[in-house]
Amino acid sequence: MNTLRQTGAAFRALLVLTVILGIAYPLLMVGIGRLMPAQADGSLQRNGEDVVGSKLIAQPAGGPEFFRPRPSAGDWDGEASGGSNLSPASRELRDRMDERRQALEQENPDAGEVPAEALTASSSGLDPHISPEYAHWQAPRIAGERGMDRQDVDKLIEAHTKKALLGFFGQDTVNVNELNYSLEYEG
Repeated sequence: MNTLRQTGAAFRALLVLTVILGIAYPLLMVGIGRLMPAQADGSLQRNGEDVVGSKLIAQPAGGPEFFRPRPSAGDWDGEASGGSNLSPASRELRDRMDERRQALEQENPDAGEVPAEALTASSSGLDPHISPEYAHWQAPRIAGERGMDRQDVDKLIEAHTKKALLGFFGQDTVNVNELNYSLEYEG
């Protein structure tokens, strides 16, 4: 009789937990997600009905008229997320950085010394954020390629700069995807 009573209690607990955790909780999470549709759907960027990117995952720039994100060890592929795991003492890493430096200096001949973040990949390889300094470093090329005033490009960078929380937690950042979207579709 005791075993039968324990089995019944276990079965009731299974049913209650299935309803709570298997039905009610997932429906609650979907409902909360529907209150924030842009975030729940991947923060997609749209041009009309066409999806042109996401605000959350970096993507390679289309041409010299676009701002560049940081390099990616996985070529901005979400399935290949992660760093190269190369040591700072690695010859391969130094060679990659030299190749990146040469390409950036060729593409931005009048910009000055290449920022370090432009040479090293982010740890995920998917981060769409760069420093305002790196964005401003690219501004002469963008202005020239797009036939814009440099000051207008700088103003656009400032408009897309997110300040550090309370002015000192973290650092100021610029979302390259949002900046490029603004240049391409809003400018």
